[in-house]
Amino acid sequence: MKSVGRRSPIVPPERRHNNHIPCLPTHAYNRVVIVSLVPIPYRIAALTAEKNALFTYPPAQLAGVIREVGFRCTACAQCCTRAFNGHVFLLERDVAAVREIDPDALEPAPDPEFCDQNGTFYVSGYALKVKNDKAGSCWFLENGRCRIYDCRFTICRIYPYMLHREPDEEGNVDWRQISGLEKHGEYDAAITDEESLLLARETLEYEHAFLDHQIAFLECVQEWFARNQLRHVQKVYDDRIRQFAKGSPVTVMVYTGGHFEKCRISAGSLPA
Repeated sequence: MKSVGRRSPIVPPERRHNNHIPCLPTHAYNRVVIVSLVPIPYRIAALTAEKNALFTYPPAQLAGVIREVGFRCTACAQCCTRAFNGHVFLLERDVAAVREIDPDALEPAPDPEFCDQNGTFYVSGYALKVKNDKAGSCWFLENGRCRIYDCRFTICRIYPYMLHREPDEEGNVDWRQISGLEKHGEYDAAITDEESLLLARETLEYEHAFLDHQIAFLECVQEWFARNQLRHVQKVYDDRIRQFAKGSPVTVMVYTGGHFEKCRISAGSLPA
């Protein structure tokens, strides 16, 4: 469910979920997208500024929002489908957990951020694979229930809460705290002070971890490109995307554990 513009300038606003997470199927490599040409140091500076702002946000303030909204899950499982929520971006600890539970549930996150002159893509992490059904159900969803609920992943535990800054319809940048308001679950439930503060702290922890991950990814790309005399080339990116849509496999370098893992994927290997 997560990735940068706030986090990713790759996905146009109309294709984002309310929590600003790119809402595209995991087979989104068949699109031609315009990758931001903002230099990496500026991207790192922007993410660092956001993280600094996050440090100053009082957990009690988010806890108050959580109590006011009063969200309760109704086990509708909408948030566990690609149709509602795009893809589930995994933090490092979640990737490690998936490798223990079922390594086949991992796939490169969609919309890679970079493509070098040799046609190799670079993406900031792994996402959860989805099933080849109409809704695009999560790999771990069975009969409308999560089969690993007791050890579900970070974003699954805190959803629909988040805390990041993004512009509203009028371009005013402010904090965004709740996703998919009134589109799932029920509201006006009684949330205790203790529960709301715990959720607020977990949400802040997630957002910090996500920003740390994105910054580390950009730093790794910068060092990798400099050491190997590589550069991002938009035309090569577009050409490889078109070739992929026609069935040609592509190489994706996935950032995880402080380094890149090479994946070779084809359109047929991703859900249709």
